[in-house]
Amino acid sequence: MADMTAPVRPSSPPFATVLRAIGGIAAIGVKELRGRMRGRRAFIILTIYLLLLGGFALMVEQIMEQQFQNPFTGASATAGPAIGQAIFAAVLLLMTLQVVFLAPSSTAGAISLEREKQTLELLVTTPISSFAIVIGKLLSALVYVFLLIAASIPLMAVVFVFGGVGPEDIVRGYIVLIVTALGLGSFGILCSSLVKRTTASTAITIFGVLAITIGTVFLLVFWQAMGSFDATGNRRPGPLGIRTPYPLAWINPFLAQADVLCGTESTFGGGWCSVVQGLAPTTDNGVIINNGGGGGVGVPMPMPVPAVPEKGFAPGGAVAIDDQGNPIVNDVVAQPFGARQDTLWPKTVAMWLGISVFFILLSVQAVSPTRRWRFLRRPRRRAKSPESQAP
Repeated sequence: MADMTAPVRPSSPPFATVLRAIGGIAAIGVKELRGRMRGRRAFIILTIYLLLLGGFALMVEQIMEQQFQNPFTGASATAGPAIGQAIFAAVLLLMTLQVVFLAPSSTAGAISLEREKQTLELLVTTPISSFAIVIGKLLSALVYVFLLIAASIPLMAVVFVFGGVGPEDIVRGYIVLIVTALGLGSFGILCSSLVKRTTASTAITIFGVLAITIGTVFLLVFWQAMGSFDATGNRRPGPLGIRTPYPLAWINPFLAQADVLCGTESTFGGGWCSVVQGLAPTTDNGVIINNGGGGGVGVPMPMPVPAVPEKGFAPGGAVAIDDQGNPIVNDVVAQPFGARQDTLWPKTVAMWLGISVFFILLSVQAVSPTRRWRFLRRPRRRAKSPESQAP
């Protein structure tokens, strides 16, 4: 029989639990931010960062002006948009490089430093939950990264003076920056939760970031170089009979930013579009489609035969139109002319959001002193008392 004298713990309502978690996150965040933002160092670093970023943008602008002042080519009517696109690309990629290395390095010692100082046990014994500890550490470390991103917005607005870049392009680029910072910061705090030493955690984090950025591009280039084409123009599988793992491009923030920059190009064979279509081309039923982006295999567009009305044709022989405005020919959607844009960066954003949630949950399990990996353990059986075993 169950022990009727055991105290019954009253269950707290969900709203009170959420408030308690928010209070714990705020407490951890305020504690960390006071240590990071106290003094002049943070503001001096921010000022130097903006000066370097502005100087880099000025050098790019001067280089582009010298190219259009060539006496053999003369002034061009597209000089302004080209300069704006060049400044946007240079500043955006430089900020991406800064986020890729600064976000994980700022969280790589968040939990391991507490272990080295022997204060993690004291922090866990407080009423603050493990989830609040991990989220508070993560957000407090990323606040400075988000501050650097926000401080560059006035500088990025300079591209509107030259043209060639719309506000939606800048919004897309900043969305990729924020989600990348969140994902790589979650990876850094996971390494800090699993490893006891900060030096080892930082080294693992750096190698992981290099694998995500440089390693994925190398694998995509290697797999495409080892593949070949058959008689029909389709790409054969690469090493070990495996097709090119194009989803690897979804976790690379630089390829996502190249897709954003592809949206600013007005020509179909532009440089950024060719990079995206070359490493992660649009596929249709396993056949790589070349839409003028410089990658993939050319597939002839089917020609309509309006003499015989079939499914996919409107009455009178007119070609039917799908939801995106593309013509449907013999149940096949004709591929539009030009490179497909804005197809990679949404996948990168969705992928990093899911990975961030997974890394945070693993970090909470690693920090929690009790109920760790409970879903992997079998429930223990309670030992029977001598009175219950007696006949």
